[in-house]
Amino acid sequence: MPVLSARPPWRETFASLRVPNYRRFAAGNLVANTAVWMQRIAMDWLVLQLSGSVAAVGITVFMQFTPMLLFGLYGGVLTDRYSKQKLLIASQSAAALLAAVLAALTLTGTTQVWHVYVISFLLGMVTVVDNPARQVFVNELVGPRYLRNAISLNSSIFQLGGLIGPAVGGLLINAVGGGWSFAINAAACLAVVAALCSLDRSALHASPAAPRGKGQLVEGMRYVRRKPVIFWTIVMVAVVAVFAFNMPVFLAAYANDVFDVGAQGYGLFNALVAAGALAGALASTRRTSVRLSMVVGTAAALGIVQAAAGFAPTEIAFSLLLVGIGVGNLLFITAANSLVQMSSNVQIRGRVISLYILVLLGGQAIGGPLMGWIVEAAGPHDAMILSGVVPAVAAVVVALLIARHASLRLRFGLRGRRPVIAIVNRGGKNGAVL
Repeated sequence: MPVLSARPPWRETFASLRVPNYRRFAAGNLVANTAVWMQRIAMDWLVLQLSGSVAAVGITVFMQFTPMLLFGLYGGVLTDRYSKQKLLIASQSAAALLAAVLAALTLTGTTQVWHVYVISFLLGMVTVVDNPARQVFVNELVGPRYLRNAISLNSSIFQLGGLIGPAVGGLLINAVGGGWSFAINAAACLAVVAALCSLDRSALHASPAAPRGKGQLVEGMRYVRRKPVIFWTIVMVAVVAVFAFNMPVFLAAYANDVFDVGAQGYGLFNALVAAGALAGALASTRRTSVRLSMVVGTAAALGIVQAAAGFAPTEIAFSLLLVGIGVGNLLFITAANSLVQMSSNVQIRGRVISLYILVLLGGQAIGGPLMGWIVEAAGPHDAMILSGVVPAVAAVVVALLIARHASLRLRFGLRGRRPVIAIVNRGGKNGAVL
């Protein structure tokens, strides 16, 4: 993996788009991500309106992410064994079909809450294959030279869709209902299928397929356990996913119960988070390197900002902090994603990424109903504070454990009149930055 010794110039911010295959893939992703965010907003609001319960929104999150908890590692095995391009074509075709069914149910006025739960679960089954295949396929599109840049741009594209989608979705819900959001997403998934089919296969950096064999799941888990950089990153992702990455639950409660701003306000809150996340994703393209200390530090910063949002006295203050949450969210997740991908061997990367995604999405499956219950039991403000405090404390604990394992300590001193804080080993010499 190329190592950058200096911050890249601004003209290199979109360097991976020089690759024709990646340009097609990115264009399809932008359309699809915008539509997915529209569908996500419409589904959450539909469940809230049908049930009148924030906890029901949490159950929807749980149903969508549970398949990753149950079958996520098998998605990594499939990704390592088979063509990522073919897997993505199949998964996006299935997603288009499910979105079309949900659109038909909603537009005919026959939707019930259990329909949304079932479709959410089936969409989660699609994600089991789609997410690891999509993550690893980026490497085949751009090769190692542009991989870090492409990972950051993928996050930017996802968040640009998150900026446009919720705002448009909120307007559509108010104007004509959520059913059309599902129909648009079905069409967008088919557009991604068309983009995947049009790629130049001869220009792909094909990864060697992993042979069939026993114990491949265990092999991937042992590999992660032996690599502290990957292991501690996944631990931090698990904590943040359970407590901090359930914004639909919090924002639905704030829009409906605290500020009474309706579906349009809910869409605006999501768009503000996405705006901050887009800024964070673009900032991540300027990184010269990614270290474990960056993952732990951004998790702590995200937790502090999210806890502060729970104390926000007004809608304006809350909205500004949502932008900060978006920035912290993306700086954390792009650092974690980049570190896991670039620290793993290419032949086992699918299984490593599937474990990472299992923890990321599985954590949200657990956290969705948990935080929904806390919102209803303790109120939105206390739940938001808790969602930030726990990751911040966990980051401090993980940092201390890593420092202890590496025999590092903090040394305080003065350089002239300036205070200096340094990380050193137990012998007093300068220690390596984590």
